[in-house]
Amino acid sequence: MVSQASDSPTGADKATRFGRETSVVPIGGGLYRAILHQSWWIITGPNGGYIAAILLRAMVAAVDDASRRPRSLTVQYLRPPTEGDVIIEVVTERSGRTVTNLTARMTQDDKLIALALGAFGTDKPDSLSFDESNGLADVVGLESVPVPESVEVVEVDPDRDVPMRAHYDLRWVIGALPFTTDGAAGERARSGGWLRPVEQVPVDEVVLAAMSDAWMPPVFSKLAAPAPVPTVDLTIHFRSLPADPLGFCFVLFESPVASHGYLVEHGQLLAPDGTLLAESRQLAVLA
Repeated sequence: MVSQASDSPTGADKATRFGRETSVVPIGGGLYRAILHQSWWIITGPNGGYIAAILLRAMVAAVDDASRRPRSLTVQYLRPPTEGDVIIEVVTERSGRTVTNLTARMTQDDKLIALALGAFGTDKPDSLSFDESNGLADVVGLESVPVPESVEVVEVDPDRDVPMRAHYDLRWVIGALPFTTDGAAGERARSGGWLRPVEQVPVDEVVLAAMSDAWMPPVFSKLAAPAPVPTVDLTIHFRSLPADPLGFCFVLFESPVASHGYLVEHGQLLAPDGTLLAESRQLAVLA
């Protein structure tokens, strides 16, 4: 049975399901309580982006300074938790003039679930700023990118789907659909498309953290059937926030290499105009 958290969550909008299910409650001494909900489960345990979002939420609460935005988050996943309460301990390792460095530990029943390292920093408006991309189509390598309204929602075989997918509106644009090939056709492990939460959740860094692991693993384009691809390590670099926080983001993920039972995945989350919102890189086990 899932216990009830306090009615005083920190840094989350309880009007949305995402806000409620990623909320953290301060319980003193740098500790926060959260509840893991089964609606975010994948094949074995919760989605890694969901865990990252909760850890980042606790760090945001610990920093408690809107001028210091998340710049980098690294999470290592030690074991899959069960549904229910977890405790997050956040430690400020250093807070300088512009950057604050933190660590966070998520535990359940005194067992370590995940370790996180975060960096928060102030904006530096007078520093050099540039973006060498030439729009979204240039970034993703297409002549043109269809608008999300013209792309059908991906229908996944219920026997091959996972609960977490119901939280997202996913419009497939790039790459072979999952489990439609055995890899013999030479399909690249590269896929992407339009993505946003199904509910009206403004995209901030916590949402970007969740979305960085919300797309189907691109290696699925090489597989004939679902297989666990548990994340060992996930790093996210936050760049910008979208001009329209309720609109679609375009996501692109690729796995350039898999060997010895592990794969690397690179991800980009982009605004419709091609502005880079976040980059991700993860190491995962190919079971």
